[in-house]
Amino acid sequence: MKLRKVTAAAAAALVLSLTATACGSDDDDSDAGSGSTAGGGDTIKIGIKYDQPGLGLKEPNGYSGFDVDVATYVAKELGYDADQIEWVETKSADRESALARGDVKFIAATYSITEERQEKVDFAGPYLLAHQDLLTKTDSDITEATDLNGKRLCSVTGSTSAQNIKDEIAPDAQLREYGTYSECIAGLQSGAVDAVTTDDSILAGYAAQEQYKGQFKLAGLKLSNENYGIGVKKGDTETVNNINTALEKMVSDGAWDTAVKDNFGPADYKNEPAPKIGDIVS
Repeated sequence: MKLRKVTAAAAAALVLSLTATACGSDDDDSDAGSGSTAGGGDTIKIGIKYDQPGLGLKEPNGYSGFDVDVATYVAKELGYDADQIEWVETKSADRESALARGDVKFIAATYSITEERQEKVDFAGPYLLAHQDLLTKTDSDITEATDLNGKRLCSVTGSTSAQNIKDEIAPDAQLREYGTYSECIAGLQSGAVDAVTTDDSILAGYAAQEQYKGQFKLAGLKLSNENYGIGVKKGDTETVNNINTALEKMVSDGAWDTAVKDNFGPADYKNEPAPKIGDIVS
């Protein structure tokens, strides 16, 4: 009788132990699956652009571009292999919201660091210094930004590029905002717009595409400095620091230079040297 009482007690203790372990496993699995901590998850969600040749482009067999290469390198340093990355399209107008909602861990999508954006998100980097420029047809008479007065100027919704020109250089420019740069380029090709403005790195990627070869030209203007940073949810200092460490390593081991040549070399893009972390060029 005494033996049976001890056995029942032991069994009860075992049940409680297993129950507690099961609850702990559920919590661990939830954290791992979210990819929310470096090296601790099954996947990590990263925001990129899907329609920017040379930077972030979705192709039939995967993704390509400088931003993709940078994000892949960073993810590896955080403990994730390439096959653990889940790429998420983040258009310009939705980047801050995607981070706030937790849709992605970080965003590498030609994301220029500005004071306004720093109020909503934190940035690692910068990892590339680009300059605002103009793309026109090869026979266009637009050679300076002031030539845009009375012309139709395209950029994407949420971008500051076109508004900067209208506010500071060509007040009579007619702004056209499209959802993607691909739509702007199509509008330029068809004659619906007269020029497209954004960063020279983005424009060079389009101008170098086979289907557009010889149709477009860059004006070669440095209308602004665009410090590309990696966007992180506001307050996530640990992730910012980890990404900065990864970016420094990417530059020091030569992987940054290789990525530049692989993605911009065919367009003869004259890139700036790799910026120092925290060095924002105004």
